[in-house]
Amino acid sequence: MPSFAVVTDSTADIAADMAAERNITVVPLSVLFGEESFTDGVLSQAEFFERMVAAPSLPTTSTPSIGAFVEAYERALQTAESVVSVHISHNLSGTIGAATQAAEQFAGRVHVFDSLNLSWGLAWQVMDAARSAAEGLSAQAALDRLALVRERVKLIVGLDSLENLSRGGRIGKVGAFLGAMLKLKVTFTVDSNGEFLPLERSRGEKAALAYTMDWVAQQMGEHRRGRFAVGQALSLERANEIAQWLRERYTVDELVIYETGSVISTHTGTGWGVAVLPSE
Repeated sequence: MPSFAVVTDSTADIAADMAAERNITVVPLSVLFGEESFTDGVLSQAEFFERMVAAPSLPTTSTPSIGAFVEAYERALQTAESVVSVHISHNLSGTIGAATQAAEQFAGRVHVFDSLNLSWGLAWQVMDAARSAAEGLSAQAALDRLALVRERVKLIVGLDSLENLSRGGRIGKVGAFLGAMLKLKVTFTVDSNGEFLPLERSRGEKAALAYTMDWVAQQMGEHRRGRFAVGQALSLERANEIAQWLRERYTVDELVIYETGSVISTHTGTGWGVAVLPSE
């Protein structure tokens, strides 16, 4: 029996086949258009944005229930001694609260870890936990290593508009960028507390992408190797441009181009993101 199983939530934006390949259980959040609810991942990205544009008001999102986590943990503990459950920042979602309450029912066999991040800033941590499980590490050794990975992984997100973030109530420190700046390309990161932190306002796509690449270079520092994930919300061409730049500049140990899911896209609208994990 493996030492531990890995559980996360759908805000990690890990594709279903990738999660299955690495034995990662994903507990989904939901997106609601009025009274109509969709489990994250049911709608394609194109379908989601088509619905959102046509909807009279912005969709809302909901966290998984405590019961959903209990069920996931019960299944995982049938094949592993314990669970490492890695989730979106507590400052961005109530998901980890539900996971923590569910974990209390398992007498210390479920370890909940706050990534202090989201999307592939979260996913790279989940991938490291899965790697630790495959290597036969104990849950505690995996958690110790996760704490180090959490410090190293960095995420930048570029938005075509702040409108969704503002209307969805997740604006946080990005509120300083409101007003007339709603129409600019805006980049932000997630700080050490797991909260949105504004970075730059750019007039035009070219300037915003240039800033994104400069920021990635700053985070890489002297490192010449790394793992990268480039996210896109109706912006595949931009994602491919960033990915090509990364391949030309660095030795890429792994590079993932992914679609942001419905829950993340509800709050961000269209745009792009880059998650960076320098190799040691």
